[in-house]
Amino acid sequence: MTPPLYTIIGTPFSTFTRSITLGLTYKGIPFTQVRCVPHSDTAYDNHPFGFLPTLIIHEIDGKTVNLKLHESAAIARYIDKIAPEPSLHISPGDGKAIIEEQMWEFVSLAGAHGFPAVEKGVVKPRVAATDAGQLTDSAIREQIKPAVEHLRRLLGKIEELMAEEGYVFGSKLSWADFFLFPLLADLKAIPEGELLSPRMLNWMEEMNKLEAVKATTPGTLSVGARPP
Repeated sequence: MTPPLYTIIGTPFSTFTRSITLGLTYKGIPFTQVRCVPHSDTAYDNHPFGFLPTLIIHEIDGKTVNLKLHESAAIARYIDKIAPEPSLHISPGDGKAIIEEQMWEFVSLAGAHGFPAVEKGVVKPRVAATDAGQLTDSAIREQIKPAVEHLRRLLGKIEELMAEEGYVFGSKLSWADFFLFPLLADLKAIPEGELLSPRMLNWMEEMNKLEAVKATTPGTLSVGARPP
């Protein structure tokens, strides 16, 4: 059996890694996955700064290259290049979009602002404190209160960019959904998931129906997993 042409470096616990595996799975692109955490030896072997994910492209046009492609947005664009369909792009008029580039704008906002607010500010401190078992829930809430308030405001801004119903851009599933979902799936797994509005919960319910979401759920916080 011929091995897949692509390898993903990154743990399923990584939200950026999951964004990419969601896209690969949705488009039916076979891949292998090497599970590692950021800043591990394996991560540094494949990314100059030890971040996740890296996509190793083993072959292009029949030629062995073993090219290591970094940064999630660049990887997503490459995936679109090799597998244009099913499309994860939007058109003007989808949801609140006036131009196509608003999808990539949303992706950038989710990564640059959503990730630090959700993961660094709330999810990771909550999980670490809970696992340590030394603080009460009330004490943890007090400890992360400023970050929670910041996240509350950010989620409100994100929701303003979303269509009134359906996916982020209405009836059209896109990379915007695949970059936002891993973050909010983590948030929903902790008590601070109470910040999620009815609109976002309805969106998550729709996302959870996707086979790509089901296939990439094992190993994530939503099922109680921890990094390897």
